[in-house]
Amino acid sequence: MDYQAIFERGLHYHDFLVKHGTPEHRQRWESMHKLIQLTQTQKDLLAGFQREMKVICVAGTWCGDCVNQCPILDHFAQASPKLDIRFFDRDTHVELARGLSICGAPRVPSVLFLSEDFFPCGHYGDRTLSRYRQLAGQLSGAACSTGIAGSGEAERQALVVQEWLDEFERIQLMLRLSGRLRKLHGD
Repeated sequence: MDYQAIFERGLHYHDFLVKHGTPEHRQRWESMHKLIQLTQTQKDLLAGFQREMKVICVAGTWCGDCVNQCPILDHFAQASPKLDIRFFDRDTHVELARGLSICGAPRVPSVLFLSEDFFPCGHYGDRTLSRYRQLAGQLSGAACSTGIAGSGEAERQALVVQEWLDEFERIQLMLRLSGRLRKLHGD
């Protein structure tokens, strides 16, 4: 796959919402965006990233899991000049969504991490571990959440933020320690 060509066709967070979201979808995403608070430690970590990371995120504005997770990615991008995150609508970019399938389906959100020169470094998404634990404990309800916060949601959301940050940090460390990139950057 030509990941650079794919990446360049992606949209930044707000452009993605404007193009693919209904007014109701955009309101839900904006409400969640306002609820997300990065700690100072998280902001410092993101600000300290040294390698550029290109990130492709396949999402759906209609999806509750995306409502709960994609605004986190925008907060990360705002906190780090080394992150360039592009969003793609799952139903518009069918081939990309299939290529990033999780558990045999084009589930969302699905994220592909790329190096500055567009080599794949990792794939993450659908739901984080804490979210799966929560759902497994309930074993009932809709297959895709509504994105509407309930009691205890702030604590659960903080766990999801940290789990996403852990994955971003893992990829950043992979890039920082890459012999190929260290040689390229002389560090």
